[in-house]
Amino acid sequence: MKKEHKTNAARLLDQAHISYELIPYEVDESDLSAPHVAASLGEDIAYVYKTIVMQGDRVRHFVCVVPAGGEINLKLAARASGCKKCETLHLRELQPLTGYIRGGCSPIGMKKALPTYIDVSAQDKPYIFVSAGQRGLQLKISPLDLAQQSRATFASLCDTEE
Repeated sequence: MKKEHKTNAARLLDQAHISYELIPYEVDESDLSAPHVAASLGEDIAYVYKTIVMQGDRVRHFVCVVPAGGEINLKLAARASGCKKCETLHLRELQPLTGYIRGGCSPIGMKKALPTYIDVSAQDKPYIFVSAGQRGLQLKISPLDLAQQSRATFASLCDTEE
């Protein structure tokens, strides 16, 4: 195996003996969107997922992993987490809470383990792409392995997958 920079997420997957690939891509600081990441990777957008940190009224913070081409449904996210209502975390709070910055937030290896929910659209895919914990690097991983490592539950989180 060639020597490469490992993110905290990659090191945790190595320790758990979970198979994955680190896939680099060219970062465009003016467009950190998940659809742009999919285009940069040359991958079908249906396989690229974004990590969104939420705050709720009953569960203070939780994580949703949703399709890049979809929009999170706040009512579905609240229901999945046991909240009555929720909203996305304010950007200024992301790094202090998770240790990650926008465009590089991985569902694996946050400062504190948060309840995590992966959209059901990922469940039957052989692999998905999620952030490896830094801009310009994605993890290609089985959704079941991702759920195992992040202790996630599959739930309906979006109105549409694409």
